[in-house]
Amino acid sequence: FAVARDLRNEKHHVIAVIGDGALTGGMAFEGLNNIGELATPLIVVLNDNEWSISPNIGAITRYLTKLTTSRVYRAFERDVYELLGKLPKGLRAQEGARRIKEGLQNLVVPGILFEDLGLKYFGPIDGHDLDVLEETLRDLRRFERPVLLHVVTRKGKGYGPAESDAGTFHGVGVFDPESGATAKSTKKTYTQVFGEAAVEIADRIPRAVAVTAAMTDNTGLKAFAEKYPERFFDVGMAEEHGVTFSAGLAAGGMLPLCTIYSTFLQRAFDQIIHDVAVQDLHVVLCVDRAGLVGEDGAPQHGAFDVGYLRMVPGMILMAPKNGEELRDMLWTAAQQSGRPVAVRYPRANVPEESLPARAPRILEIGVAEQLRAGGDVAIVALGTMVLPALAAAEQLAQDGISATVVNARFACPLDERVIPGLARSVGRIVTVEENVPMGGFGSAVSECLGRHQLSATPHLRLALPETFVTHGKRDELLKLVGLDTAGIARRVLDWVKTQQRQDIHQRQFS
Repeated sequence: FAVARDLRNEKHHVIAVIGDGALTGGMAFEGLNNIGELATPLIVVLNDNEWSISPNIGAITRYLTKLTTSRVYRAFERDVYELLGKLPKGLRAQEGARRIKEGLQNLVVPGILFEDLGLKYFGPIDGHDLDVLEETLRDLRRFERPVLLHVVTRKGKGYGPAESDAGTFHGVGVFDPESGATAKSTKKTYTQVFGEAAVEIADRIPRAVAVTAAMTDNTGLKAFAEKYPERFFDVGMAEEHGVTFSAGLAAGGMLPLCTIYSTFLQRAFDQIIHDVAVQDLHVVLCVDRAGLVGEDGAPQHGAFDVGYLRMVPGMILMAPKNGEELRDMLWTAAQQSGRPVAVRYPRANVPEESLPARAPRILEIGVAEQLRAGGDVAIVALGTMVLPALAAAEQLAQDGISATVVNARFACPLDERVIPGLARSVGRIVTVEENVPMGGFGSAVSECLGRHQLSATPHLRLALPETFVTHGKRDELLKLVGLDTAGIARRVLDWVKTQQRQDIHQRQFS
């Protein structure tokens, strides 16, 4: 915006706002470095509340804390401004005072990071004092260079429950506004099942470690962090580094469970290829929030991970139909070697009322599971779509359509025996996935059919739409995009009826 303003010879002011959590990411410093080089007028507001979703960690956080808590600096800053008010108004006096302040500032707070990057630093100020904030922003408009205003705020300010539990209220669902109590579900979430399985793996595999990017609580790793603090690593809001850090751990003989939301793992695609896959490193990518995430909205949906992960050579990509299978898949992932493994799972409750108390089952790589037999159509579903597809098959039976249902389990490698076998025996295939169609699971099945000279097999691909899906409750969104049980049944019924009519027509004129 600032450079575009300059190129268009416009005179308005531009303000960029960044949180201290995001400041731990490399792209933030790439931008700050570029700002300092361009030296164009720009106001950067750093909102420092010591949180992203989990409490912020790392050297940058310690640096900001030092800035906000240095008594010497704050007292010195106050004294300098008082002195400035008493000095003569001549330019030399003001300039001398400014130089003295800047020189001592660098002594009191060594190596002012933002100043070294070319931004004039101001602050910290109370971000909840609107009068001071407005006055400061007005004053900063006079600078003909980049400036950074350090604003200190408190996450959840003004609402007691949010102030005391900022993590829960970062992405809160239904809650009582009086008490702050959130609605409790009797079922576990996939994230909770993952967290429990991660601790189980760490209990039995001493080299297992967990890595997350500023998401300790929300990725289910709180218990792991408490039980094995020396084997738990929060790298801050820096997914690219988190993946490369995991690669280093794997190269050093550890078993990293790198746990990142699907939408944020996109940032680390280059690192997945160059730092993990090319090196044949056993990194387990635990891909949380895969598929539709509900109220978090379009940027948060995990709609692309099947496509961008299955294209990576050597990658194993699994998706569970329920909580029990998620546990099995995590243990299966932990038992591999010499290649990356990814497990994708949704922001949702598991379908089971409770998980059976049994030892984890190690799955055979690339082998699907047939759940139902039928002769009119074969529905091959991935992950969260398996149980809706199974229920849809029951509805189709009421309309006279007999359906086979297969739990794919693996997006890659595919089951190269079952899928061609279905094409030959049933003759019609439907794939169902909670991912966009381009490059997704349906594409993988089409490619498989092509490899076996079965490209002519009628194939209906049900997937997320080729648009950015809006926000809303997860169940409502699945209905909206036709991936609920009724939507799957309706679309398969219409397609099979059309196929049957075409078959009759071809036989009549052949």
